[in-house]
Amino acid sequence: MVSVHGGGLKAPLLVWAMAVAFLLLVASLLIGSFTKPEFPPYELGLHADSTYTLDASRGDQWRWWGGGDLGFRRNHVITAAGAGAIDLGLVPFDSVTELPADGYIPTSFAADTTNAAIGKWYEYSMWSHLLTSRHHVYAIRTAAGELAKLEILAYYCRDVGAACYTIRYKTSRPRATGSPGARE
Repeated sequence: MVSVHGGGLKAPLLVWAMAVAFLLLVASLLIGSFTKPEFPPYELGLHADSTYTLDASRGDQWRWWGGGDLGFRRNHVITAAGAGAIDLGLVPFDSVTELPADGYIPTSFAADTTNAAIGKWYEYSMWSHLLTSRHHVYAIRTAAGELAKLEILAYYCRDVGAACYTIRYKTSRPRATGSPGARE
């Protein structure tokens, strides 16, 4: 570029601003690509604190858990046919003492099998490209009609890496008719 007023080569301010923005974008993507997840110390299986870690890293196969009522595959979580889920939101797991008797959302079995209540259990970081739990508690109605509560604690572990769920799961009783709520 040549300045019409003389004085040599000068780039317009907008070009410099765009160049800086581009370099910041490239730097942020590079930093994110080198980010490693912090692996929880859990090993596969049942733990002393009543949590459970399972390997759902196979992308071609569901990993069924809880008597076959919950399916895990990579970042997808579903309920079995005849079962359902309700997102109770961001509440302390132990504060949920009773679960709703109805309103459970079943899994939609199709080309992209999903359960609308539990399908967005995670937050995805565009910077680090990692999934983190939203720490919502979910009410689960099994195919046999039993009720349980579920919280997904982590998506990574040392043994497997990604798609290694650490969950908290506990059977519960239904909310009594006329009960004001499921939480204390």
